[in-house]
Amino acid sequence: MISVDNIAVEFGGTTLFKDISFQINEKDRIALMGKNGAGKSTMLKILAGVRQPTRGKVSAPKDTVVAYLPQHLMTEDGRTVFEETSQAFAYLRETEAEIDEINRQLETRTDYESEEYMALIEKVSALSEKFYAIDMTHFEEDVEKILLGLGFERSDFQRPTSEFSGGWRMRIELAKLLLKNPDVLLLDEPTNHLDIESIQWLEDFIKESGKAVVVISHDRKFVDSITTRTIEVTMGRIYDYRASYSHYLELRKERREQQQKQYEEQQKMIQETKDFIERFKGTYSKTLQVQSRVKMLEKLEIIEVDEEDTSALRLKFPPSPRSGQYPVIADGVGKTFDFDVTDPATGHVEHKQKKVFANASFTIERGQKVAFVGRNGEGKSTMVKCIMGELQHEGDMQLGHNVQIGYFAQNQASLLDGELTIFQTIDDVAKGDIRNKIRDLLGAFMFGGEESTKKVKVLSGGERTRLAILKMLLEPFNLLILDEPTNHLDLKTKDILKQALMDFDGTLIVVSHDRDFLDGLVSKVYEFGHQRVREHLCGIYEFLETKKMESLQELERK
Repeated sequence: MISVDNIAVEFGGTTLFKDISFQINEKDRIALMGKNGAGKSTMLKILAGVRQPTRGKVSAPKDTVVAYLPQHLMTEDGRTVFEETSQAFAYLRETEAEIDEINRQLETRTDYESEEYMALIEKVSALSEKFYAIDMTHFEEDVEKILLGLGFERSDFQRPTSEFSGGWRMRIELAKLLLKNPDVLLLDEPTNHLDIESIQWLEDFIKESGKAVVVISHDRKFVDSITTRTIEVTMGRIYDYRASYSHYLELRKERREQQQKQYEEQQKMIQETKDFIERFKGTYSKTLQVQSRVKMLEKLEIIEVDEEDTSALRLKFPPSPRSGQYPVIADGVGKTFDFDVTDPATGHVEHKQKKVFANASFTIERGQKVAFVGRNGEGKSTMVKCIMGELQHEGDMQLGHNVQIGYFAQNQASLLDGELTIFQTIDDVAKGDIRNKIRDLLGAFMFGGEESTKKVKVLSGGERTRLAILKMLLEPFNLLILDEPTNHLDLKTKDILKQALMDFDGTLIVVSHDRDFLDGLVSKVYEFGHQRVREHLCGIYEFLETKKMESLQELERK
């Protein structure tokens, strides 16, 4: 369906990749994998046609519909959520207008025998066949179904898009792509702004649609669930595996071991050849043999071993200061927000209230690791702010003796000192034995080599996020509160962070939609929804199993 033929991308004297060829077939569900900077997003842009390769070409049949969701969107305001999502069908209205215009020309022209007249008839026939094959009678129902699946409430449909955060706008864009019924869906980190329920809905949608999908994602469970093929971009080339991500990891390990063995054998042969040349280069009877071996070495293609995966690096952080037995005790905690709504027609201001949750009571013990989960907007981050003392609330919230909170939210990255280098930022907080591992630590979080000398002010948002997490992990806190810490981390760095948190001897509260990250890390789940906070004494997968049962029962009740 899409054919990639010998493409290369070069910029500033650097080759990102070269001589890459592969096919995307109908119903292929492909994970595009590789470390940050390998060129995955660039590859997706080339497939989408928004960027051209330096050499080579990408081709597809003329009628192929390709839908592309980038990591970052430029969105317009001025429409409601429902109106903006319905823009997915704008091309159909344009097609209808084109059919009407051609029919008008056919009615007024009299050159019935001309080539131009026949060409118009052929064009209107082709357009009409395509247009009337699409069932437009249920388009409002389709819009509603997609929006509800992605976590919107019906009450959101008529709200202006300008009232929504970037994450929710990303969902609107994703809804538009899915409604276009594309032949190929290209998704760059689609789960970053989705909650667990929406991710599960998207998984089911992709698997049931039967369309071709190419996805970049750091959500291991999402990738494993939806993909049947893995293309790894590494060191300027690709490896194509007809395998799920987990199976690909096993195959890649075998490949590296074979490469290492072949590399060592070749190096041994090179050394033996060099020794022969050195020993006999002045011997007349061996001149031809020496020349032959010199030419052989010149033409030899050196075996390369792919970049080593350092995810096995284990970091031991300093012990945290001891807190009281119960770092967090909530008793009847509730939060209601007041806001005003102005009627644009009359100018009348109506005072409204939104209850986020009420009567929440729970106790978190020292050393426990718990997750806050639920749909976006149900109060997870609000509860975190209540614990932090940043919001007034109903009920009583107590922190235990000697609780020292380390808090990470997306905006933490903006609080770093822009004038310091990456190395200085970490060097300032590292204490004890960990100081000897600063270089390893920076490398593990993708700040190795010359990267560590960059000033913080030139870093991207994702790079600042990684640095802020690393800085926080090195400081002496005994209660860590992490709000969506994995959004900008690749799989390797995420594994290192997860292992560090599992080794952490303090108390952990993590707000996350990443099931793989939470699996094995937390032993208790607090579910936020319907203005309540419910405690589940289990890990994330046991919780998800109970949620599926509840969903089925709710369907039966309906």
